Amino acid sequence: MSLKTNPLNDAQLSALSQLVEGLNKEQTVWLNGYFEGRLAALGGVEVPAVASTSASTAAAPPAQSAIKLTILYGTETGHSQGLAEKLGEKASFKGIDAQVLSLYDYNYKKLNEEDNVAIIVSTHGEGDPPDMAEDFYKYVTGPRAPQLDGVNYSVLALGDKTYKHFCKTGEEIDEALKSRGAYRVTQAVKCDVDYEQPAETWMNLFLLNLAPAEIPEPVVSSETSVATPSSAGGFGEEFSKSNPYMATVLEKVRITGNDSDKEVYHVELSLEGSGLEYEPGDSLGIFTKNPEALVEDILAFTGFDPEQKVDVGEEEYSIKEALSHHLEITMLTFDLLTKYQEKTKNAELAKLLADDEALDAYLYGHDVLDLLEDYPYEWNARKLVEVLRPIPPRLYSISSSMESVGEEVHVTVSVVRYERKNRKRNGACSSHLADSIEIDEQVPVYIDKNPSFKLPANGSKIIMVGAGTGVAPYRAFMQHRESLGIKGESWLFFGDRRFSSDFLYQTEWQKLLKKEILTKIDVAFSRDQEDKVYVQHKLKEQQKEVFDWLENGAHLYLCGDMKYMAKDVNKALLDIIQTQGGISEEQAEKYVKNLKREKRFQTDVY
Repeated sequence: MSLKTNPLNDAQLSALSQLVEGLNKEQTVWLNGYFEGRLAALGGVEVPAVASTSASTAAAPPAQSAIKLTILYGTETGHSQGLAEKLGEKASFKGIDAQVLSLYDYNYKKLNEEDNVAIIVSTHGEGDPPDMAEDFYKYVTGPRAPQLDGVNYSVLALGDKTYKHFCKTGEEIDEALKSRGAYRVTQAVKCDVDYEQPAETWMNLFLLNLAPAEIPEPVVSSETSVATPSSAGGFGEEFSKSNPYMATVLEKVRITGNDSDKEVYHVELSLEGSGLEYEPGDSLGIFTKNPEALVEDILAFTGFDPEQKVDVGEEEYSIKEALSHHLEITMLTFDLLTKYQEKTKNAELAKLLADDEALDAYLYGHDVLDLLEDYPYEWNARKLVEVLRPIPPRLYSISSSMESVGEEVHVTVSVVRYERKNRKRNGACSSHLADSIEIDEQVPVYIDKNPSFKLPANGSKIIMVGAGTGVAPYRAFMQHRESLGIKGESWLFFGDRRFSSDFLYQTEWQKLLKKEILTKIDVAFSRDQEDKVYVQHKLKEQQKEVFDWLENGAHLYLCGDMKYMAKDVNKALLDIIQTQGGISEEQAEKYVKNLKREKRFQTDVY
């Protein structure tokens, strides 16, 4: 079908789309308000300024129009799914006939039969598509992709500027569809980890382009609904990433032994009165501050006046305040190095950016002070702030179930400390929690939902594989099952360095075994013998039974380090399936892919 008449012409829409990435938070909020108003006006929907404290008139969504929209998502952590569902709700309310599908469930060979398509897709690791998007990605970027004349589309790409190939999957899908004749309704938008506002702008702009000139007036119901205060207090207050809740620390206990070379804390926080809810598998976002020593070292090296004022977004702070609370300085990203090189024109840094292996080595474990020392430049405070990234909240897998602990949330935090170039380094959030935050003090938090890492609803068998703090969500899984009275049919594979000092939550696992909530546990402590033993070795030792469990419907979970542990476990799993199933490597890969498609193999890797 052809697009309806737009309230803005194509040149204006293209220009607006390209602006989205560069907007600051306040500008984006304003633009979203403008678009919402335009969409409401097109739909004949009156948007009330404030809810009545007694009763309000409820309006039904507009009648369905002739516009059909297919919304596709590809995700690893569930963020793309959440955005796709939100776009579906927005579209339906504007009278658009929308359906939301995962790229696992979509028959991509019928893509050329679509009228309008929205694709929301993340990029996984170093430029890879999410597992559920892999087949779609290969199809549309490969030689078998059909001509797509008459298909209108737009792409929202999620990624992380830490990586060199930021949003590569979304970019390449966007270019592939365009090259096959599809009409790009709005320019693709690329989102960093703070994706909420740019994603909202993209949705509103995309729907504005699809909206017909007129949509039937909504049916007004005579029913009334009484507005009630939220449990957080006040009317309609909701805590979120953009409005974090100040959670009080109830407990903080080191759970590794004194002789361990790892420092891990169990932290319990109160959510009482917040209205926040979570499920096992979700994460807790914690806003943090940077290590004081690093801030002081950067100020000393640059010679900046700590009280000099700088702009961060629309706000003005002293440079010390900006470096302490608002800008990322403990980690380097490819995006930062690129911006740094563009400003400095440093030839040596240009060589580093062109060498993938050297670049990976430099990004790992270096910080902003290293960058300033290694590639010197006459910075002033304002210019340096312009290239630095806003400090993102840190995510921790939740290690509790609300069914068990009520209005609390527990996390398991491994403190990052190391030394490089004769300077001690500390992780921003982990060291802040360990060194600066005490019981009864508060930290700003929000819940980060992860629909892609969830217990089976039917109480099926589960196999849980995790190393170190990767065991955290499994504590939540077991608390949840115990609270619901689900016994047995669960198997934990846990790995760490030493049995005596690093067996996280050891007594809890033993109690769960005794109660038959946990059926089996296999542990791998890599430093307790001459030859290192890891969880993948334990899986292979038990491969016949592991395969039998999978054949009998078990769900497999993997949580932990992406770069090493996850890759080794995935390889071991393929070997197990190939050996025990008596099938080829290609068939084993299809077996694993089918497990993922059925949501029987879920990962939470970082």
